[in-house]
Amino acid sequence: MTEKLSRGFAALRLSRRAGLAAILASAVAVLGLTANAMPSLAADKTIKVGIMSGEDEDVWRVVVAEAAKKGLKVEPVVFNDYTQPNEALERGEIDANAFQHKPYLDNQIKQHGYHIAIAGYTGIWPIGLYTKKYKTVADLPKGAAIGVPNDPSNEGRALLVLQHEGIIKLKDGTGILATTADIAENPKNVDIKELDAGIVGRSIDDLDAAVVNTDWALKAGLSAKDRIAQEQTENNPYRNFIAVKQGSENEAWVKTLVASYQNDTVKAEFDKVYKGTGQSAY
Repeated sequence: MTEKLSRGFAALRLSRRAGLAAILASAVAVLGLTANAMPSLAADKTIKVGIMSGEDEDVWRVVVAEAAKKGLKVEPVVFNDYTQPNEALERGEIDANAFQHKPYLDNQIKQHGYHIAIAGYTGIWPIGLYTKKYKTVADLPKGAAIGVPNDPSNEGRALLVLQHEGIIKLKDGTGILATTADIAENPKNVDIKELDAGIVGRSIDDLDAAVVNTDWALKAGLSAKDRIAQEQTENNPYRNFIAVKQGSENEAWVKTLVASYQNDTVKAEFDKVYKGTGQSAY
């Protein structure tokens, strides 16, 4: 083989290697672009969602199944105390939670400085005035003992119901965080008993009436026949939602999680579980 031919074959080999390298680089680039273009559904991770114990566990079993169809693994983490799910989310012990309305979250952020945001709405449970002793609001006697939840957001909500029914009148300009100190008029001299949200419904036999959150009313064995008044649902600020850490609201897994809740299959289970006492809010 002449030196010229040897140089020619060497050049050919180099040319082929360069071509193969270019093809490989192009393929890697295309794969990289494709990977970047495809939204991650955190398929390698189980998304932990904090929820409250009880009826919502049944609803979330269906949400988990809907999420699985979309390639998202979801694990509900059950809590029994309203103060825990936001703390767990802030610490990164869970990835999302679904148990609260905005006035409650706003108050929690004010108190604890949480970095939590709304991802998508779930349902609303209109708070109601319940009694085992009277048929109408007008039947409530003077000096009636009326229980209300004692946490800031729900107490204000309960007092607004009592105001709407003419039982009390709050000071002008009082907002949704009203307390008993904001009562300006009390014509029936009712005795407002501030109790834990989980206790007020169970104390109904010791009270003349009580303003009870719907989920706790169900747990206390109260039903629509025991309800003599209910808050208005139109333009209601108390819609519940799925919450996540601030900055992650637009992540792909969050969008998928919300879509896994906001569908007809979950709505059917929601209506079955809550028997009309709750309403879908999306």
